[in-house]
Amino acid sequence: MKYIVNTNTGDYMKNYKYETIADKYGPDEHRGMNAIISFLVGGLIGLLGEGIIELICHFTNISRTDASTFMIIILIFIASLCTALGFFDKLVTKFKCGILIPITGFAHSMTSSALEYKNEGFIYGIGANIFKLAGSVILYGVVSAWFFALIRFLLGGI
Repeated sequence: MKYIVNTNTGDYMKNYKYETIADKYGPDEHRGMNAIISFLVGGLIGLLGEGIIELICHFTNISRTDASTFMIIILIFIASLCTALGFFDKLVTKFKCGILIPITGFAHSMTSSALEYKNEGFIYGIGANIFKLAGSVILYGVVSAWFFALIRFLLGGI
């Protein structure tokens, strides 16, 4: 049996007793409601992105492909600004994963890492830590893309 040591008093608590206490005082999870909120908010961000694309195409007379690039830049800027102003985390507690899954979550992870280490300077602070959270996403995205490209190549398509 596993025991958890309380270093203050030297008492031992069995694992199941600890879990019982933690469950009793822990927050309630509403997974179904969180999934619905995340789905709706993610959809609204997608709708906002489409609206931005349509506005850019209408007013600037450029292609949808170029407008899509500008839309991504605008969403990244908005997410980074919300992070810098300190209320992106409050939005996440209300809107759950729906606000983190799109490109806004990636922008938030990089901006928050940069802001956390800005006092250590540009090189050892921001430069060394900006990809702390996003680095694994980039790494596994590149590795996955390489494997999928290899599979596609082996199946006869480029």
